[in-house]
Amino acid sequence: MIRVLEKAGCTVQYNTEQTCCGQPAFNAGFREDSKDVCVKFLQDFPGTEYIVSPSASCTGFVRNYYPELFIDSSYNREVKNIGKRIFEFSDFLVNMLHFEDFNASLPGKATYHDSCAALRECKIKTEPRKLLARVKGLELVEMEDVETCCGFGGSFAVKFESISLAMADQKVNHALKTGAEYMISTDLSCLMHLDGYIRHKGLPLRTLHIADVLASGW
Repeated sequence: MIRVLEKAGCTVQYNTEQTCCGQPAFNAGFREDSKDVCVKFLQDFPGTEYIVSPSASCTGFVRNYYPELFIDSSYNREVKNIGKRIFEFSDFLVNMLHFEDFNASLPGKATYHDSCAALRECKIKTEPRKLLARVKGLELVEMEDVETCCGFGGSFAVKFESISLAMADQKVNHALKTGAEYMISTDLSCLMHLDGYIRHKGLPLRTLHIADVLASGW
């Protein structure tokens, strides 16, 4: 992701002390515990610079749930500020930098998975597809029920394993029906879940994050 941002003309700083955005604890019902992690996130990313995340899930959580967590807090100003500065990777490239062609190359057929966070939390739909359309040699084919959840959902995959696996099975089979060699997404959490299922079944499909695709061939 850093390589791609630098190619687009950005000066990138990476804080090696950063940790989690706080979403896992929040989603598991530990709201007060999650606030401690969220406070660290606020402290890790001060100032007025843009924050670019390779995860729509993290981006959506910071934008949409930090205001709720810190509504009557001394961190209210920082929360409002950070919500305006944080962007998911593909959204930032297309809508802020207006940079779509990285001269990337990846021969083959691919299908794109819309993560729930990207689609519903961040309203991202066309941005990844615009970027992938510029990748030389890559044929993008839409799968059936492309907007359906992959079944991960964080702790959902643990608490409701059988349902989670059934949803992964459906998603992977829809991808295979397109004849795709690659399944691409903006969220590594989805890709981790799907890749685990694919490897377990020994299926001929490879998962890739969009940053890896855009950094291919140069």
